[in-house]
Amino acid sequence: MMNETSIELLESLTQADGIPGYEGEVRDIFRERVADVGPIGTDKLGSIFCTRAGSAENPRILLDSHLDEIGFVVQNVTDNGFVKFLPLGGWWGHTLLAQRVNITTKLGKVPGVIGSTPPHLLSGGRDKVLDIKDLFIDIGAESEEQATEEYGVVTGCPIAPYGPFMRLKNEKLLTAKAFDNRVGVAIVIDALLRLEEHPNTVIGAGSVQEEVGLRGAKTMVASVEPDLAIVLEGPPGDDTPGLSVGNTQGKLGGGVQIRIIDSSMIVNPKLSDYVVETAKRHEIPYQLGVRQSGGTDGGAIHQFGRGVPSVVLGVPSRYIHSHVSIINIDDYNAALDLTMHLVREIDASVLEGFLFD
Repeated sequence: MMNETSIELLESLTQADGIPGYEGEVRDIFRERVADVGPIGTDKLGSIFCTRAGSAENPRILLDSHLDEIGFVVQNVTDNGFVKFLPLGGWWGHTLLAQRVNITTKLGKVPGVIGSTPPHLLSGGRDKVLDIKDLFIDIGAESEEQATEEYGVVTGCPIAPYGPFMRLKNEKLLTAKAFDNRVGVAIVIDALLRLEEHPNTVIGAGSVQEEVGLRGAKTMVASVEPDLAIVLEGPPGDDTPGLSVGNTQGKLGGGVQIRIIDSSMIVNPKLSDYVVETAKRHEIPYQLGVRQSGGTDGGAIHQFGRGVPSVVLGVPSRYIHSHVSIINIDDYNAALDLTMHLVREIDASVLEGFLFD
């Protein structure tokens, strides 16, 4: 089903720039969209959360997402006006050359193109994968003075990928930058707007600085003190050529990914069983995820206080941590449906069943 409201929300969120520590544009969209839902708060790192009251104060269920995308920061400007930069988050050198970026300055946004020394002049030639330290951003400036004084590009300016939103020929497939994790942010907003009767208190959150170490989740969870958390994410799609079909756990069109293990968290098995049974009961397509590497806000949230039962629900996204990614709107709908059912059906007695004797 093509939900045009959700698609418009995804476009708005992905086209905002919000690298770690500079999530203001995304935070503003979050605040605007949920303004009529309930009280809105922020913590001192910049995470934002909105509370939607239900029929009981407890349990307090957190719907978490992270606002930030991977990006860069200006390190310095060269004498002839080129920009040297450092990464914020995990980048792979193969994906960077000839890509476009936006540099946010106090004078406005400055577009640029990532470049390098021509390959025939490089030691190692065309086969060499360049380090970020060997790259630069061409903003069309003719001097350091023009770049800094006229364009406003100075050390510390945030740099975000440029990746337009569009539908592919298969209209279920959407492409844009930053589906990791604007797809999670969209689900949190969608869920808050659609919720009506539910037996708990729901807190929808957008945390900051996930891509550089789950930093915002650590302070956000201390602010909202949840009893249970559902973490909404955009995990990597693994259904492309060169990957084993038998090991696919993030197939586009395969449904919501229920991640039960990664490097940052082992999900409470009672909770994961309940989530899977809920998906089955409501005939929501799902796929299970067990990952050796990678982590989410759940890694910080589940360790808060005396422990917070937490699970990660994901919308698989091909080519994350690059300038362009692809999702299937059917997987988005499945993740949203499962989230809504969990929030409506988990009450104090159900939560008690997740706790260990």
